[in-house]
Amino acid sequence: MGPSLLVACPRCGRQVAWSTDNRFRPFCGERCRMIDLGQWASGAYRVPEVRESETGDEFSDPES
Repeated sequence: MGPSLLVACPRCGRQVAWSTDNRFRPFCGERCRMIDLGQWASGAYRVPEVRESETGDEFSDPES
């Protein structure tokens, strides 16, 4: 089998193998995974809200 793909841990930037052997992927370990989870839980990370345009045409049902 060839070399593993290396990716940067999204939390600390450390290079880590993207492999099924790494149960914390894409993180380098449990610490970085838990810090990231805490950021989501505290509201520091948010998925942006999608809003309709003022006319509403952008999201209207084409069959109506």
